[in-house]
Amino acid sequence: MDAAAPAALRRCAALDRRLVNAVRGIRVLDTVAWPAAVERRFLDDLQHGREIVPRFEYRVPDLSVQRAQLDAIAAKADASHPLGAYLRRSAESWQTAARMLEAVGTHRVTAPSIELYGRPGDALPGGTQTNLDAARWFLEIAEELGNGALPEAEYCIPAEVLRDEVQAEVDACFGTGTVRVEIDPELTSKAAAGATRIRLRGATCFSEYDRSQLLAHEAFVHTLTARNGRAQPVLKSLARTAPRATATQEGLAVFAELMSGSIDIARLQRISLRILAIDMALSGADFVEVYRWFRAHGQNVADSFYSTQRVFRGVPVTGGAAFTKDNVYLAGLLTVHTFFRWAFKRRRLDLMQHLFSGKLALDDAIALRPCFADGSVAPPQYLPPWIQRSQGLAAKLAFSLFANRIRMGRIGEWDD
Repeated sequence: MDAAAPAALRRCAALDRRLVNAVRGIRVLDTVAWPAAVERRFLDDLQHGREIVPRFEYRVPDLSVQRAQLDAIAAKADASHPLGAYLRRSAESWQTAARMLEAVGTHRVTAPSIELYGRPGDALPGGTQTNLDAARWFLEIAEELGNGALPEAEYCIPAEVLRDEVQAEVDACFGTGTVRVEIDPELTSKAAAGATRIRLRGATCFSEYDRSQLLAHEAFVHTLTARNGRAQPVLKSLARTAPRATATQEGLAVFAELMSGSIDIARLQRISLRILAIDMALSGADFVEVYRWFRAHGQNVADSFYSTQRVFRGVPVTGGAAFTKDNVYLAGLLTVHTFFRWAFKRRRLDLMQHLFSGKLALDDAIALRPCFADGSVAPPQYLPPWIQRSQGLAAKLAFSLFANRIRMGRIGEWDD
C-alpha cells in the first residue's frame, strides 16, 4: 500500500493483513474431512458382507488465539466505511467457523454450520419456495428422464489424461507454470482448486461432463477468483473464501457450469440428493440409513459412501446432526442466477464482472460498489470464457427473463 494512500485505506489494509494471518489456521474442510482409509475400510467390509458404521477420531483444534485476533479485528474495523464493513463481516464469519471447528465430532457443529451454509428448508430469494422444494423438483425431473438411476459415463478419461488436458487449459488462461494440476490419491472429492494448484482424485474415472464441469467450476471460478483476489490492492483476504461467501462462490461455480453448457441432469440430481440427505440426517437418520438411501436412488457403492460422508463430515454418524455445506450448491446456484438476471435487467454488466474480483459474497458486490469506483477494489484481471462472451451471456439472460413471463398452466392444449 502506497504511503500516500488515504489513512482510511492504510488502516483497512493493515487490518486485512491481520485477518489473512489470523485465518491461516482455520481450515474448515481439512478439519472435518474423513481420511481416505475410512472409505477403503468401509468398502472392504461391504465386500465381506458387513455394513459397519465408520468411526474415527477427529483432531479438535484449539482456535482460541485466532478467535481473539478476529474479535480485535472486528472491533477495530470501521463499519461506516465499505472496506471496514467488509472486514467486520468477514471476521465475524470466520469466528463462526472457528466455533464450529472447535466442536468437531459433536452435535454442536450443526448450529454454526446452519448459520454459515443454511438448511434445506430455507426459503429461496424472491418467493416462498425452499431449497428442499427445488431439490425435490430437480430430482423428480431427473428420475422421469432416467428412471431414477444415475447414468454411468460412456467412457473413462484416466486421471493422468485429464490432468494433462486441464493443465493445457489453465496454462492458456493464467500463463504457463502459474497453476499446477496434480493427482492426489488421498483426495476424497473428484477435484479441489486453489490459487496455485488444482488437485484431481487419483484412480478415478472421469467423464467428458466431469472434464467440462471441472474446468468451468474449479479452474475458471475457484482458481480464477483466488488469483484475482491475490491481485487486490487493499483486500488480499479476497483470495480466500470467507465462510460467509461460500454460498455465493459455490453457487457462482455451478452457475458457470450452467452458462458454459457443462452441467448435465445427473449433476443436478447428485446435488439434489445431497440436500435431501442433509434433511434426513437433521431429522435423525444415521449414516447407514442415508447410505442405503443413496444406493436406492441409483448411486453405486463408492459414490453412495462419498455422498453420505459429505453429509456427516465433522458430526456424529448416529443421526440428528449434519454438516450442511452441500446445501449451498443449489441454493447458491438459484440465488446467483437470480442476481445475474437482476443485474442484467438493470443493465449492470459491471456487477456481474465484479463477482469475479475475488472471493466475494453477493452482498459484497453491492456494498463495495464505491470501492470499485475509486479503485480501492480492483476489477478482475481474469474472467471466465463464458462471461467474456458478453453477447452470448446477454442472450441467455434475456431469454430467461422473458420466458419466465410464460405461464405454463395456460398451455393445456399440448397435454396428452
